[in-house]
Amino acid sequence: MIGLSHYLAVAAALFTIGVFGIFVNRKNVIVILMSVELILLAVNINLVAFSSFLGDLVGQVFAMFVLTVAAAEAAVGLAILVVYFRNRGNIAVEDLNLMKG
Repeated sequence: MIGLSHYLAVAAALFTIGVFGIFVNRKNVIVILMSVELILLAVNINLVAFSSFLGDLVGQVFAMFVLTVAAAEAAVGLAILVVYFRNRGNIAVEDLNLMKG
């Protein structure tokens, strides 16, 4: 039977992969955005697992809010990257400091 510890192990693995993607790969903005999404997915797994374990729906409600924020972050982040790519021709992280005003 799948217990709480199994869900926590999967969430910990996803969180580790997400942190690894952010700190190791600092050259590609798309990979950084995907790593942030993996971290948010790990948080959602934890929220739903503990909500189910405790028999309370509050964790699942918070998971829906996290999904909403993740979708907005992905949409806005990708829109900014598309506009930046059209203007500059590349999306290298080293060149993003030119956006500072």
